[in-house]
Amino acid sequence: MDVNLEIVSIPVSDVDKALEFYHERLGWRLDTDVSIGAVRLVQITPTGAGHVSIAFGSGVPQGEPGSIRHLELVTADIVATHKELVERGIDVSEIYHGAGSPFFPEARIPGPDPERTSYASYASFADPDGNGWTLQEVTTRRPGREPGGQAQ
Repeated sequence: MDVNLEIVSIPVSDVDKALEFYHERLGWRLDTDVSIGAVRLVQITPTGAGHVSIAFGSGVPQGEPGSIRHLELVTADIVATHKELVERGIDVSEIYHGAGSPFFPEARIPGPDPERTSYASYASFADPDGNGWTLQEVTTRRPGREPGGQAQ
């Protein structure tokens, strides 16, 4: 089977506020913003080379705003990306590492992984509704995990 995850829907309470956060503050690409009667759909894509977008809207079935946790963004340089998020006015956690730390705050050790090992350094932030994002540093991917690669 050859399938791709292309859009993840996130529940928001205010479409304009979410649009401002993701497009204006984070600088993500606005793919579409369409209204059809009482329904409004917005699709935005992060700045990297991946192809997964987020979608949100009004007048469509959705979960509780702020109920999504641990949407993961990958960067090759967590220190530089963290700095840019701060400069953009995003309330982002300090960088941390530690086994299980994205899921268990009590396991977090301050600072990036001392050896800057791939998949080991993180930072977190949330959108205006509280939907949670985790930033992860990946400099060398595990075999079969390259973008565009097929799982064996």
